Amino acid sequence: MDAPRTPAAPGPAAGPAAPGPAAARPASRTRRLAGPVLTLAGAVAAFAYVGAVDPNEPGHYPVCPLFRLTGLLCPGCGGLRSAHAFARGDLAAALGSNAVAVAGYLVFAGFLALWLVRAVRGGPVPRFALRPAAWWGIGLLVLAFSIVRNFPFGSALAP
Repeated sequence: MDAPRTPAAPGPAAGPAAPGPAAARPASRTRRLAGPVLTLAGAVAAFAYVGAVDPNEPGHYPVCPLFRLTGLLCPGCGGLRSAHAFARGDLAAALGSNAVAVAGYLVFAGFLALWLVRAVRGGPVPRFALRPAAWWGIGLLVLAFSIVRNFPFGSALAP
């Protein structure tokens, strides 16, 4: 006759304990810098290409499908011409081609600078934690920009 089995008492698990988040080693500086440096390299390469290959010359880039089909300017129309002028240091021409794109370049540059500084110092990756009302506001501004630039009184915003 077998003896009745009793459940084992809770106690330490057999074998080595798995390391928890507190035991994780911090990433090396090279590893932390890889993301922002590669992103910066990609942005510089893109601006260098657009700066070298003039979008004002026909045949280098595709035409906006919305403009081709309807004749209406979308919020991105003039963005390549804006990037070309921005890469060549002509801020007035860049703003004239697409002011929203220039604002986007500057926001991206600020985000990338913050990301680089935090990576060097070992801080967390910055996050865009905007409230929904802020995103709606940005969307409404871009929509207003898109509408106004298609009317004669907003021709200054057209590329």
